Amino acid sequence: MTKNKQAYWIVIIAALGYFVDIYDLILFNVVKEASLTAIGISGEAYKTYEISLFNWQMMGMLIGGLIWGILGDKKGRISVLFGSILMYSVANILNGLVVNIDQYIACRFVAGIGLAGELGAGITLVSETLHKDKRGIGTMIIVSFGALGAVAAAFVGKLFDWNISYFIGGGLGLALLALRAGALESGMYNALKESHSVSKGNFLMLFKNKNRAFLYLQCILIGVPIWYMIGVLINLSPRFIKIEGVADKQMMGQAVMFTYIGLCVGDVVSGLLSQWLKSRKKVILIYLFLSVVLVAYFLTDAHPTLNEFRFNCLLLGMATGYWALFVQVAAENFGTNIRSTVTNTVPNFVRGAVVPITLSFKYLAEKTDVQNAAIIVGAVCFSLAIFALTFMKETFSKDLNYHEID
Repeated sequence: MTKNKQAYWIVIIAALGYFVDIYDLILFNVVKEASLTAIGISGEAYKTYEISLFNWQMMGMLIGGLIWGILGDKKGRISVLFGSILMYSVANILNGLVVNIDQYIACRFVAGIGLAGELGAGITLVSETLHKDKRGIGTMIIVSFGALGAVAAAFVGKLFDWNISYFIGGGLGLALLALRAGALESGMYNALKESHSVSKGNFLMLFKNKNRAFLYLQCILIGVPIWYMIGVLINLSPRFIKIEGVADKQMMGQAVMFTYIGLCVGDVVSGLLSQWLKSRKKVILIYLFLSVVLVAYFLTDAHPTLNEFRFNCLLLGMATGYWALFVQVAAENFGTNIRSTVTNTVPNFVRGAVVPITLSFKYLAEKTDVQNAAIIVGAVCFSLAIFALTFMKETFSKDLNYHEID
């Protein structure tokens, strides 16, 4: 296989892996009511365990991001890519067999650990394999195609029973493992592996230098508005938006599906725009300002029709479409010896930020009202992101073949 074909093959594998990754992540929200009811959880207990399951999954992702990131720098990107796929696939299948809440919690925790590794490993591998002027296109394909996994989860969750839906996700992941034979490790990592004097996968290295620590924090902060929009405006939309004749459950299903369709479109546009402008920073800044406008529009339409709500979610999803660039920037800002650690932990710490974001929203909603609470939390998230981006250097054509000094 030629070098170019190998690079394209890596993009295809990573895109398919992220598709299944997002499928599982969203499927839980689609089938959680049916699955909890099936194991005897309802009423007030349902509200408690709904939150508990989500928190255990997020805890798994935070821990998994660190584990897979370090392993990616110590053992290789390929092993993490397929190891994470194997873990969340098996967890998915077991999830379809649960008969009590303890088993469900364990499965979501293990699935969270597995889900944390695929995206970071895929983007790290693609960034180190493709030419520096084309790696953004590879990342765009991975993330935009992966976003369609949410749409697939919405459809599958409606067409099949909850446990069959989990089996389908697990089966798709296991099928991906057959592609392992054609995937090779990145040349940059293979060169680094031969050096025994370079520290690899040392998470603490990120904090031994204040400039490096600030850069790491910047990479996290620029992604926080994405999960504010998804975690508050979309996932909690029934709290401040009412649609006549539409139940909250139906509304949430529509919100998730149209948001992720928008995310797919937004990622394609941001990727192409980045190639045209030859800049990551300019495009992310454009998306942040566009997001502020669309968030304001979303919050002022409190009583839309269902079609208006779908359109609003589609626009909001497009505004979150700088997710691919945000993860790409994280990969491009650090050396080969800690690149996997950074690229795995940054998006998962951003996902984890949804917990303090939603808690802040709920606290402020009790003090004022839901509309003002969403505005205040959003203002903080966007201000931090714009501040972080302002002090970040452009990375579009940066040479990634270097390592960080301990």
